[in-house]
Amino acid sequence: MEELQGGREGQIFRSENRVYRPRGKWSETVQYLLSYIAKNGFHAAPKPFGFDGKGNEVLSFVDGEVFNYPLKGNIATEEALTSAASLLRSYHDVSSSFLSQHSSDTLEWMLPVREPIEVICHGDYAPYNVSLHGSKVVGIIDFDTAHPAPRVWDVAYALYCWAPFKTHKYDAMGDLTSQSLRAKQFCDAYGLPEIERQSIVQAMIDRVQALVDHMRSEARNGNQAFISNINDGHHLAYLADIEYLQSNGRYITEALMGKKCL
Repeated sequence: MEELQGGREGQIFRSENRVYRPRGKWSETVQYLLSYIAKNGFHAAPKPFGFDGKGNEVLSFVDGEVFNYPLKGNIATEEALTSAASLLRSYHDVSSSFLSQHSSDTLEWMLPVREPIEVICHGDYAPYNVSLHGSKVVGIIDFDTAHPAPRVWDVAYALYCWAPFKTHKYDAMGDLTSQSLRAKQFCDAYGLPEIERQSIVQAMIDRVQALVDHMRSEARNGNQAFISNINDGHHLAYLADIEYLQSNGRYITEALMGKKCL
């Protein structure tokens, strides 16, 4: 088997066109979700193949090139940005009817359900969770963090990751002006209404704070990965990003509304 690179070293493997990932409490729900969106015409996500006898979830391999921060090359292009936004919109539209079809099932999610429920959010729609052919985003991977929530909850985190509104020297790209332009291009390609653009900076702040709260909660519950993250100060970068968004919220909002010459 070939080990795949990602956030869980030594735990995700590929054998031919199958991917084997550690099973979580939410994995059965994710399998339902992936099966549902495939049956309804969305083919840019892994296909589910159940579970093996070794505690692994089995999925199809999504072909394409995968990137991570810092954003360089094809992943940093406008085509990657806008195609990512369009693909997220397509996924959201298909996922919006999932719960009505599974209302009688017991569904468990990694992250809390958030009202009002409009779609099944991916939960971590970042550059490292898509695949590219050339500069076009053609696939979405790692649905572990999927959960029911408003569309804007997912779009907010995507904007934060794709602009990116990040301050750490490894993750940062460009300046506030270029970041705000990329955020507007993402919103335009997604088709985000003006009314939601007015409040999306606060949604980004709330979403990143929810991530920090999740990290701290998991660490308190004995999750070794999150204990290491907290000890290494990973959460401090997110807190710095929250301050950055708070300080520049008015500028970003005006840019998203087309009130800034970018």
